[in-house]
Amino acid sequence: MRKESSAPVRENWSQGVLYFTFPLFEQFSFLTHGFSSRLGGVSEKELGEMNLSYTRGDLSERVEENFRRIADAIGFPYDRMVFSHQTHTTNVREVTRKDCGKGYLLERDYQEVDGLVTNDPGVVLTTFYADCVPLYFVDPIHRAIGLAHSGWKGTVHNIARVTVEKMQSTYGTDPASLFAAIGPSICQDCYEVGEDVASQFRAHYPESVRPLLLRQNSRGKYQLNLWEACRYNLQNAGLIREHIFVTDLCTCCNPEVLFSHRASHGKRGNLAAFLAIRDWQETAGNET
Repeated sequence: MRKESSAPVRENWSQGVLYFTFPLFEQFSFLTHGFSSRLGGVSEKELGEMNLSYTRGDLSERVEENFRRIADAIGFPYDRMVFSHQTHTTNVREVTRKDCGKGYLLERDYQEVDGLVTNDPGVVLTTFYADCVPLYFVDPIHRAIGLAHSGWKGTVHNIARVTVEKMQSTYGTDPASLFAAIGPSICQDCYEVGEDVASQFRAHYPESVRPLLLRQNSRGKYQLNLWEACRYNLQNAGLIREHIFVTDLCTCCNPEVLFSHRASHGKRGNLAAFLAIRDWQETAGNET
């Protein structure tokens, strides 16, 4: 099930693995990116098939094989990934080539990191999802990239802005030159929240924006639009609206293809977002 979109998320099949890419990034030949599905792996039952988490009760050898399969499908070396350590913070960390393998081949020497940035070619930023919002950032001028995990806490506390500011201070990024994608995640129709969450969004967003973000339902609760909240955060951080891609693919509406914490009542594996500046093959041109 898709939402309305003039530029839908792209479906890609490779070696029996389904993954997704974003049309906005196709102009940048130096990029490798993707978002996993649950199809094409070796995990079983509620973790089947492409579970990308070592913490959901899966066999480690199955998870490792899944990572190898998704890496081969998208087209990057298995040993170049750097994992986040997500705890719904707004902490963003710069990583480099020396960090490759951390989280699966090597121990992480960091904790509570929900966002990663780099300008180092060959580093595959990797973050994890099962309804929360993946945010992809590309600075084509300075050849810098970022990935951030934005659940409702990360959204209301604006990890999008924190990531933009990290790229500004670290790489000299101009927000107006940034391109961003809001990836597959839970849609407003599926995301019911209580007054405790709704009140935080009312406190952090201007009155003019709130009708887009919160819609009261017949149960006296609210349907929360994380996609629009993230779009607002990105624009308010200085991005141009035309440089922001918003997904048309809801994790909760498509549980046969994507893991959803809400749809499965917590019995699920993890999806992953991947973003890298390619250095393992020739790039065709110097697009900006």
